[in-house]
Amino acid sequence: MTVKQISVFIENRPGAISAFANILRENGIDMRALSLADVQDYGILRVIVDNVYVTSTVLKNAGYVFRITPVIAVPLEDQSGCLADVLDVLGRNDINVEYLYAFVGRQQNRAFVIFRVSDEDIEKASKILNDAGYPPISQDDLQLNSRN
Repeated sequence: MTVKQISVFIENRPGAISAFANILRENGIDMRALSLADVQDYGILRVIVDNVYVTSTVLKNAGYVFRITPVIAVPLEDQSGCLADVLDVLGRNDINVEYLYAFVGRQQNRAFVIFRVSDEDIEKASKILNDAGYPPISQDDLQLNSRN
């Protein structure tokens, strides 16, 4: 089970992120998570949104260069040690985490962690996490939760 992440190439200049956020706002897109990694001239803005199709259409029409990537989103109890437990499960099963970031959801005492693993390992990692008691959420779950 995966969630679709949109990775947007964005110029590293004042106002670029604001312009991006305003485009989402103007189109009623609910941004659930955000991560920014930058290099000297540009950044990669990774977002999780409630509606990937609408967002990709809006971004394409606005001239953004982006890519849609499957990632694993796991809800965790918002308490010390939970992330370490999940990482231990993945490590024991020889799953490499390329990157991760977290966000707090609308459910009280829950945090969500986004894990990017290789395309070859994504189904295996999802099954391993589910079997270990950390069931990943789906894109549909994000759309349903955005309405609550």
